[in-house]
Amino acid sequence: MIAKSDIRAEAARLLDYFRAAGAAHVEADILQPARTLIDLYGEDIRARTYVTNDPLRGEMMLRPDFTVPLVLHHMANGEGEARYTYAGEVFRQQQAEADRPSEYIQVGYELFSAEDPARADAEVFALFGEVLSPLGLRASTGDIGILMAAVRGLKASQARKAALLRHIWRPRRFRALIERYSGRAPVPPARAKLLADVAAGRDVIGAAGPLVGLRGREEIEARVRALVADAAEPPLSEGESQLLDEILSLHETLPMVLERLRDLEVDMPALAPAVERFAARTDALAEAGIDVDGLMFEGSYGRSTMEYYDGFIFGFYAPGAPAMPPVATGGRYDALVRALAREGGCPAVGGVIRPGLMLEVRKGMA
Repeated sequence: MIAKSDIRAEAARLLDYFRAAGAAHVEADILQPARTLIDLYGEDIRARTYVTNDPLRGEMMLRPDFTVPLVLHHMANGEGEARYTYAGEVFRQQQAEADRPSEYIQVGYELFSAEDPARADAEVFALFGEVLSPLGLRASTGDIGILMAAVRGLKASQARKAALLRHIWRPRRFRALIERYSGRAPVPPARAKLLADVAAGRDVIGAAGPLVGLRGREEIEARVRALVADAAEPPLSEGESQLLDEILSLHETLPMVLERLRDLEVDMPALAPAVERFAARTDALAEAGIDVDGLMFEGSYGRSTMEYYDGFIFGFYAPGAPAMPPVATGGRYDALVRALAREGGCPAVGGVIRPGLMLEVRKGMA
């Protein structure tokens, strides 16, 4: 068991490191307005956070992460490019894994810059790689933006694309949608019956009995029309389904992945901007001293744990300890900034380190 005093000392050392890299130290309140986080992530976030009520400020949450308060801080005080660092506790409910802590310390570094996204990505990754290098950790990278570009490039309705984009961070649901949209899986029985009733001219709403709940007849009718329109959509082509499968199954070094993405770009030109960003980032990482020939990329990386990232993502892991959470994670979250910003919003990339896990790895090396 690592003493909290030792974790705080390690956090202070990391803060000094990020300050030396030009970051301003920012303190974020432990109690955060719940409405902001719920608007961003939906009601599901309640199951992962601790919610309380303040008689004056209303519903509040114990801070689940630092990213949102840092974005709000930058919008209120920042001017263009800025670097920030922070340290403190975050709080997460652990319903499935009781042995994982519900409170732990994070130290982070965030870079807001509109000038050169590839160079910014490389700067953050290189900083994390440098401070973590004595631990001999394994690094993994991904890019949610490539999968998003592939979805947007599909020959499918906007409704289907929107559904896939909404569930990118829910791999099982995303896979189920791909199987259904491609015709490889049947329509769920309840939906099939509803569609059959509609085709037969039956009043599916009136037959269900009196309306109960918040949704009125007009809203229900709109949903039924959307389901009927979706059922009339042609299936995804086998080529498009295979392309998505290939992106998700990518697991190679950056140069090899870039070569494969160039091939896929021929079949789906909509991938071109995302592939160019990948190529520019690979060059920037090499210029920052990163061994890109040994750095791994995974096409499905980060899809179950990093839901606010929409571009480059990375993590550092202790080799030989598969049950240990990542010691550090990070990535680009431009969409989150746009969602919070009233006007525009500066692109951003950053990451967090768990000093307690650093000490555990160091203890195992002794």
